[in-house]
Amino acid sequence: MVNLARPFGRALSPRRLRQRRHVEHEITDLWRRLRIATALLVAVLIAGTVGYTILGLDLTDSLYQTVITVSTVGYREVGQVNDNYKYFTIVLILFGAGSVLYTLGVLIETLVEGRLTREFGRRRMERVIENMDRHTIVCGWGQVGQAISATLGAEGRDVVVIDRDIDAEVLDHHLIVGDATDDNVLRRAGLMHASSLVVALNGAADNVYVTLSARAAQPDIFIVARANDASAEPKLFQAGANRVVNPHQLGGAHMAALVTQPNVAEFLDIAMHDRELAVSIAEVTVAPGSSFANSSIESADLGGTTVLALREASGAFVHHPSPSRLLAVGDVIIALGTQAEHQQLRALAAA
Repeated sequence: MVNLARPFGRALSPRRLRQRRHVEHEITDLWRRLRIATALLVAVLIAGTVGYTILGLDLTDSLYQTVITVSTVGYREVGQVNDNYKYFTIVLILFGAGSVLYTLGVLIETLVEGRLTREFGRRRMERVIENMDRHTIVCGWGQVGQAISATLGAEGRDVVVIDRDIDAEVLDHHLIVGDATDDNVLRRAGLMHASSLVVALNGAADNVYVTLSARAAQPDIFIVARANDASAEPKLFQAGANRVVNPHQLGGAHMAALVTQPNVAEFLDIAMHDRELAVSIAEVTVAPGSSFANSSIESADLGGTTVLALREASGAFVHHPSPSRLLAVGDVIIALGTQAEHQQLRALAAA
């Protein structure tokens, strides 16, 4: 039996990996400099306190004199001032004031640069999303959303993730931090030029609302919505979803299939999701102007694939179609073949 276990997600692309390493290096460098500056300031305070103690001040006066010296406040000196006292104070001012200024500078740089980096990163990502086309928007970064994004990413599709609370460092996708029920957030994610929208939020009401808003704003987008219970399915269809999936029902049916027909269920899993398998199942739509239009299945060059089923433009499925069956524009060919055969089939089915 084939082992279906595999690591979650996909390996980072070299470009995204370099970007992440660059960001991680900048953050690490900032914190390293802040630690060094803090350690230097503490060392100056300790050295000054010890020095004034040697010069005859008690511990409290020594610390007080050190602090007012390195901070250049200008209060009066504590204790008896002699030449040694003056020389030591001069040295402490030169080193101590510089240490204070350096520490404050690094602290401000860390705070400001961190905020600016996040802001610039957000603006840069939004500009990239504005230039994307035919991408997929995934609303919700829960377990379902993560699995969806990982699968789409493995297929080479561009994905934009929307979530209220998300860690950008764990993503290999573009992201918008915000509430998907906000129309502005959907538009920032590129709703108007996206090809599909996956609504996988935890709340049933939120899923209906996002589906309704997206359908009103973008009538042509393909929407797949998550239903947490059976009662939500008709509402999602009415709101404009093209497909509705109940993960609990689907998972239960799949587990039952593994009990009753384990080999069939496992083969379908492998054919649909294991990209290392030689053959897989894919779908191709017959485009207007394609050489497939008005050709029979047996006469059409299908690139070596095996046709398992057809879905007509009306939505009806034709299982195991006859070789003499004529293909029409809008028919969806569901075929079994290798990756190379699928690529050839897509090229032939295109206009």
